[in-house]
Amino acid sequence: MPTFVYMTRCDGCGQCVDICPSDIMHIDKGLRRAYNIEPNMCWECYSCVKACPHNAIDVRGYADFAPLGHSVRVQRDEEKGTIAWRIKFRNGKKDMDLLAPITTKPWGEFIPKLANESAPSQEMRDSHLLFNEPKYIQLDKDGNDSLHTLESNGLKLKAGVYY
Repeated sequence: MPTFVYMTRCDGCGQCVDICPSDIMHIDKGLRRAYNIEPNMCWECYSCVKACPHNAIDVRGYADFAPLGHSVRVQRDEEKGTIAWRIKFRNGKKDMDLLAPITTKPWGEFIPKLANESAPSQEMRDSHLLFNEPKYIQLDKDGNDSLHTLESNGLKLKAGVYY
């Protein structure tokens, strides 16, 4: 569900530009309004939708998610610490009203101290895992709060595709 900007609501503050991880939100120099330069490349993280203080950015829903003529509205309420997704059919009836807690931290509050971390070994560099991935997502850690891998379940990856 790529995003789009309501030009009448946008004031060109640039918060969407700053937060977009795929760098596709830009400010039009003539109109001083934000726009999505490449909707097909949208990662669909909706960071821009949640960050926009004027609710100027909306979402185009997929047909299997919401039918033609629908609207998807995202409301971020900082005081309550929630994000609400409201989906309406084209006849105006509310279909879904979803509410989730805000789990992100304010900008600049958490800055990792990577200088204190040891450099990755050659084995880590050759691995398919990201830096410190097993440590931080708790792969194969004892207890119920960890993610389990193929190895912890006594399985192994097979080559090819199986259906």
